[in-house]
Amino acid sequence: MAFKNILLIDDDEDDQEIFIMAVNRLDCGVVCEPMSDAKESLVRLKNGDIIPELIFLDLNMPGMNGRQFLEIIKNDDTLSHIPVIIFSTSNDPATIRETKSVGAKDFITKPGDFNHLINVLRPIFC
Repeated sequence: MAFKNILLIDDDEDDQEIFIMAVNRLDCGVVCEPMSDAKESLVRLKNGDIIPELIFLDLNMPGMNGRQFLEIIKNDDTLSHIPVIIFSTSNDPATIRETKSVGAKDFITKPGDFNHLINVLRPIFC
């Protein structure tokens, strides 16, 4: 399935910008809503202010971290249907297993190369 309406939750604005540039470079009609705060994202999701088809979620964020957000959303009857892909600098196998066991659809380690990022995102969005 090619997702067209996504939410990116990442506190690093540079990572947000690179992600959005890669999505735009793909030119597949994807609309990406970036947010920096998991707690605020959760409020907006529960209020229906944003209705994504897919969430990309960083793990290491201040305040509510990605693991906490994932657990809450996957235990919420109105939001648990939204697929969540962890998008993190971590490549720790235990972290990957843990997040998938909580309900993450996939786990993508943030690539260090822009073209690699495009290649990782292409099958998801196009």
